Amino acid sequence: MIRDIVLIQKRELEQRLQEKYIVRDSGFTKGSSDMIHVIIGPRRAGKSFFGMHQLVQGEKFGFLNLDDERLTKVQNFDEILEAIMVIYDNPNLLLLDEIQNIQDWELIVNRLQRQGFRLIITGSNSNLLSSELATHLTGRHLPVYIFTFTFSEYLRPITNELTAPEKKEKFNDWLINGGYPEPLMKGLNVKQYLQVLFDSILYKDIVKRYKIRQPDSLENLALWLISNIATEFSLNSICDQVQLSSVHTVKKYLHYLEESFVLFTLSLFSFKVGEQQRGNKKIYCFDNGFRQAKGFQFSNDWGKLLENAVAAELFKRCRYEGLKLFYWKDRDQQEVDFVVQAGTQVSELIQVCWDVTQPKTLDREVRSLLKASSKLKCDRLLIITMEEEKKEEFSWFGVQRNIAFVPAWKWMLGK
Repeated sequence: MIRDIVLIQKRELEQRLQEKYIVRDSGFTKGSSDMIHVIIGPRRAGKSFFGMHQLVQGEKFGFLNLDDERLTKVQNFDEILEAIMVIYDNPNLLLLDEIQNIQDWELIVNRLQRQGFRLIITGSNSNLLSSELATHLTGRHLPVYIFTFTFSEYLRPITNELTAPEKKEKFNDWLINGGYPEPLMKGLNVKQYLQVLFDSILYKDIVKRYKIRQPDSLENLALWLISNIATEFSLNSICDQVQLSSVHTVKKYLHYLEESFVLFTLSLFSFKVGEQQRGNKKIYCFDNGFRQAKGFQFSNDWGKLLENAVAAELFKRCRYEGLKLFYWKDRDQQEVDFVVQAGTQVSELIQVCWDVTQPKTLDREVRSLLKASSKLKCDRLLIITMEEEKKEEFSWFGVQRNIAFVPAWKWMLGK
């Protein structure tokens, strides 16, 4: 049976390698050959494709997809390894997909490395494969993060050169539908695809894994959170909104949703760690498509969608570049959407505003930036908009700074 499963997976792999592939931006430079490469990210974001196309690149390798309940029930992994060695003609490089599904995966991986195998492993669970990597993998390892398509990656399947208006139109499509690769590459119905995927993540990656007794409570929390992206919250306020039994339960469920790459939170910026931990957080979704597919809304809230898309892009950039990301708010309720911290210094302050043509709106955004700039000692100020593009000097109560305004589609493309 094991040999048959591995053989069928090999045939499926060969078919998939014939499909069109979009080069991914991982922020990763290939290291020495004896490192365990750990590809981490959301389910169906293209982790295994990335490994096949950008990490093995024509090398002789063996492949195993452990997202198969028949393989997870095998007691002796050596039986699986033997089948791989026969079918792939004794490869030295192994690509093990969704490794977290097999019991004692870390012991198996460490043993394979000691036996001289080069390893590339993938997983959907960020806690299992990021925060605990140093504990689990005694050998050297390199985490590689693959998320859903950025706007730049979203445009890559288009072979024709696009005009600026055409890029704006594509940006609006991406802003609504998100960047999951499969619907784009295969022309699938995005909403139906993401509804099924969301339920799969919820019930397969979380409910089943953590043996949650009241899955409806988890689902209600997840739906409420993705319906309220870019919103400040406390654990107590969520308890009241979704009628969960305790703050502890909310905290636990939220952690599960974060480690499964559905949602992420930003802390309030402070130079004091205690204040960061005590402050409210803001909630964001890794991909706008989930909000459109599963969230509660009667119309597109373009401002929230734009802020969420910027948050997700900043999260990825900060992860790749080793930076930290926060939001800022003072006692007068003036707020800056994003604070980027490099080392001990604040390197950039960013506001997101759909339309800054209204004087009151512009005044609010500028005042908050100038005040935060003064308090946090940061002169790099940016407002991401839909249309406005300029650089202008503003002053307020003795604080004088230049602020750049950049259309979101251009900022996403690094222009």
